[in-house]
Amino acid sequence: MKIISIFLSAIYYVFFGLTLVIMHVVQWLCYNIGGYYPHHKSVQAMNWILVGCTKILGTSHRFSGKEKLKEGVPYIFVSNHQSMLDISPIEWYLADFHPKFISKIELGKGIPSVSYNLQKGGSVLIDRKDPRQALPEIKKLSQYIEKHKRSAVIFPEGTRSRDGKLKPFRDNGLKMLVKYAPSALIVPITINNSWKIVKNGSFPLTLGTRFSIQVHDPISPKSFETEELIVKIRESIESTLESK
Repeated sequence: MKIISIFLSAIYYVFFGLTLVIMHVVQWLCYNIGGYYPHHKSVQAMNWILVGCTKILGTSHRFSGKEKLKEGVPYIFVSNHQSMLDISPIEWYLADFHPKFISKIELGKGIPSVSYNLQKGGSVLIDRKDPRQALPEIKKLSQYIEKHKRSAVIFPEGTRSRDGKLKPFRDNGLKMLVKYAPSALIVPITINNSWKIVKNGSFPLTLGTRFSIQVHDPISPKSFETEELIVKIRESIESTLESK
């Protein structure tokens, strides 16, 4: 089984790398010729391909809950975080709502497609060690989604869970988003089992994982005090989080 895993992991990384390189060129062309919307469509296509690449590993996907949302409303998607393989499925499945990410600054350079999308697509790059830099960037994203009726994605755990269990929230970024995007609704998201794909490290990857994304009911921040809101979000995420 390990030999098969090594073989399929190698094939996966070849297709993954080729996708990033090719789609970097496509993104550049779309952005520089057509602007935001063609670029957004190219990113959506890239993420569809990247999700498809994981099928080489026998990964199955289940997406649910998007039908609860309406276009033209700013959303703050609050999700647990289990691996870097969370990003493409979220960005593809929720593409109609133009999700923008709060990402660590190190990802803003040197990674084909990924860095370009973060720089040009409306996401923000933060230095986790420097609140004076990070908080104004999050404020900028809040004002952006409020103005354009788009959405932000935040992982309040602050780091990936290596065992799938929900970590304590670092909620300053979430509070900032809520404060400066007053009409935004909060949408908790539960991700299951992406940690299993990389549970043994980045190579070889685990085969046959059942990955899922559950979008929960939108929450109006105005209906709760801040601490009650954090508890409500956490409870929603945990409600469909698999324990193993």
